[in-house]
Amino acid sequence: SATEPESFTQAVKAAAAEVEDRHGVQIEVVTVGDAPLDDRLRACVAATREAAVNAAKYAKGAPITVYAEVETQGDRTQSAEVYVRDRGPGFDLDTVASDRMGIRESIIGRMKRYGGHATIRTAPGEGTEVRIEWRRD
Repeated sequence: SATEPESFTQAVKAAAAEVEDRHGVQIEVVTVGDAPLDDRLRACVAATREAAVNAAKYAKGAPITVYAEVETQGDRTQSAEVYVRDRGPGFDLDTVASDRMGIRESIIGRMKRYGGHATIRTAPGEGTEVRIEWRRD
């Protein structure tokens, strides 16, 4: 559609704006570089949206930031990295029930399917950081 973002940066900003509107939170977005969207970058954006939704739900009004960087060489995307951070209460990742598939499937699983990976760093009282990464081999 005409409103579909065409670049990685536009898509990340649109995803953050959508989460802000839906959840009544503020997300600070910083982007470095840009590239046309392809399936791998769409997967990065979708995982970013999911991480931002989780932050909006669980960070209880704490600041949320999204830092997205994409590197290109000529017309080829070389890598994309996104960090979604919140200063919320954090949680113990090991205690998340296996039927709560949000993090595992929509973030980690999705990135695996597209040849990337995602890591989640969090602890009670520490906030949460989701790192989403894809690199060309």
